[in-house]
Amino acid sequence: MKIFRLMSTLFFLLVLCLGIHAQQRLLGGDISLLPSYEEAGTVYRDETGKAVNPLEYFKEEGWNAIRVRLFVEPDRAPAEHKGEGVCQDLDYVMKLGQRIKEAGYQFMLDFHYSDTWADPGKQFMPCRWKNSSVASLPDSVYQYTKKSLEVMVKAGACPDLVQVGNEITNGMMWPAAKVNPLGKDNWDIFVKLLESGAKACREVCPRAKIIIHTEKAGEWDKTKSYYNHLRQLDYDVIGLSYYPMWHKAVGVLGATLDSLAVDFPDKEVMIVETAAYYSHEKDQWAKSADQYSEFYPISTEGQRIFTHELVAELCRHANVTGLFWWFPEENACGNTVTEGWLNRGLFDNRTGKALPAMKEFNRFIR
Repeated sequence: MKIFRLMSTLFFLLVLCLGIHAQQRLLGGDISLLPSYEEAGTVYRDETGKAVNPLEYFKEEGWNAIRVRLFVEPDRAPAEHKGEGVCQDLDYVMKLGQRIKEAGYQFMLDFHYSDTWADPGKQFMPCRWKNSSVASLPDSVYQYTKKSLEVMVKAGACPDLVQVGNEITNGMMWPAAKVNPLGKDNWDIFVKLLESGAKACREVCPRAKIIIHTEKAGEWDKTKSYYNHLRQLDYDVIGLSYYPMWHKAVGVLGATLDSLAVDFPDKEVMIVETAAYYSHEKDQWAKSADQYSEFYPISTEGQRIFTHELVAELCRHANVTGLFWWFPEENACGNTVTEGWLNRGLFDNRTGKALPAMKEFNRFIR
């Protein structure tokens, strides 16, 4: 009897994995700052130096999906964050979403539920809800999400995928819904916020896939505990951030993906953010030229090798259905769109030319 149950379970997992594998893989990037670069007259070039239209070029490179972030009221963000690219309000995202859909891409909308960057170290409560009672927050999230999506749909920019929160391992809208993936505090209100956002998505965009996005790909105990808390939540995709400088070696990610396939077999997994350094030039946060070089050299070749190894690993996992580069459009050649350089994009900040990692990236679907 035990053998029969084991065989039945293995058969179920095999069928599920084959079903997931049969789905179209998504390849793309978060290009939220592209309109700002275009407005500044930035010229993007392919690897030979030929000027290209970014959205057309990405399509030629095999991309079929684009991700864009949405802040609640980015005009209220600190000046330093605006200098880093915080400007994506609803009107901005609606217009970019229209272009993305018209170009034939699938569109991933990333709700930050903040006026500025939302990440593991900061999930600031939007100014409009700072004086609201905790009990009223779920309805506020529902109404905001619903109205935002209705605007997008009416404009012909209906998202195909929706992130309810950005890198929310530690919760969101602090302090009300701040959580510890291994703790117990505030999970009730946090889950209610997620339920409210998901409910709005199902009502306005019933065909869209809902993503819950975390950033502990290198720590299985926290990842498992976190998604166990959400067993009853209505969502479709486990979204992960994976950066080699913060989330350990590619092999560690592979182990996490294997474990997700066993413990959460009904969920697709997407790497909704990844990137690696090719330089630290004009990087205001880098303390040395070789910082974060534990696994890969800080060079264009190091970035290429990382991308090659990442794609090779992801292609081993049937549950992985999407891969997105974060800030691939960074291109400081001839402009000052941002204060300082990150040097983690797919274009050289000095020449505007596509980097070698671009050709490795597209192997995910080729």
